[in-house]
Amino acid sequence: MVEFHAARLDNTFHALADPTRRAMLKSLSVHERSVGELAAPFQMSLAAASKHIKVLEKAGLVRREVKGRTHVCRLDAKPLSDVRDWLRYYERFWSERLDVLEALLREDTSAPPAPPRGKGRTR
Repeated sequence: MVEFHAARLDNTFHALADPTRRAMLKSLSVHERSVGELAAPFQMSLAAASKHIKVLEKAGLVRREVKGRTHVCRLDAKPLSDVRDWLRYYERFWSERLDVLEALLREDTSAPPAPPRGKGRTR
């Protein structure tokens, strides 16, 4: 189960790593679009757009439906919730670490200054 979850996250991050695919997802967040509509802003061929869409489909971010001769794509945001959960773990991790650092810094500023060290010190 853990390996399957890791593979899903890997696929999602791979899909999100490309700016063209992120732009396609943003476009799909408004409403479903054909492959041609997804390709148009990038002046790319339908074959190139289809390759990007296949990466998004592998990650589970896009569902494609054939209506006649047109392939219509729609966003499925479920994999993004897995990414959010993964990121939240690290957000908590760093928040806790930063809280500890803040407490140490506050403690350090309330303590009397340490005597100078190094050259020029008198005995």
